[in-house]
This record gives sequence, C-alpha cells and structure tokens, in this order.
Amino acid sequence: MHELGLTMNIVAAVAAAANGRRVRRVTLEVGKLSGVLADAIAFCFEVAAKGTAMEGAELEIREIEGRARCRSCGAEFETDTLFTACACGGHRLERLQGEELNIKSIELREAA
Repeated sequence: MHELGLTMNIVAAVAAAANGRRVRRVTLEVGKLSGVLADAIAFCFEVAAKGTAMEGAELEIREIEGRARCRSCGAEFETDTLFTACACGGHRLERLQGEELNIKSIELREAA
C-alpha cells in the first residue's frame, strides 16, 4: 500500500510547514485519476500523525473529478478512468484534471 508512504510524507511536509505549532485541520485534494486511494490516505492518517504536531488533527479530503480533452475533436468531458474514449471514438486524450495530490490548506491551533 503506497498510500501509507504518501501519508507519512504528507504528515512530514505539514509538520515542517507548521514549524512546531499544533495543526487543527489539513485539507488535501486527491484526483480520481491519480492512482491514490483517498480512503486509504484517511485510514493511514491517524497512525502517521501520531506523535507529531498533527496528532488529533482533522483530515479533509476533496476528491477532484477526472477531466480530459479529445485531441481529435476538441471535446472536453469528465472521465473516471485513464482509458475512456471520447464520444467521437478518439483515444488521444489530454488530461486536464484528476491527477492531483495537493496539500490545499493547513489550519493551525491557536496558541495556548
């Protein structure tokens, strides 16, 4: 499960950005075409955050729909896979969105 390694890297990046401050919430964007399972990231998050500035933080995951443009006819459309054909039958697609894995925002706790 490569999501555990990804989650550990996300926790490390957020902890570095927090610079020792406690984290209240992390918002991630995960594209549906990225090959990353959002549920697996959520499952691994608590374990990866344990003992860090992110322990107890809320994780919000926003899934980004896949979107492509056909290079044959120029049509843009939503797609759930990397192998979808355009309505014109074309398979040469330019991916426009859905491959993201972004740390969108970090919310810090107020100092005590």
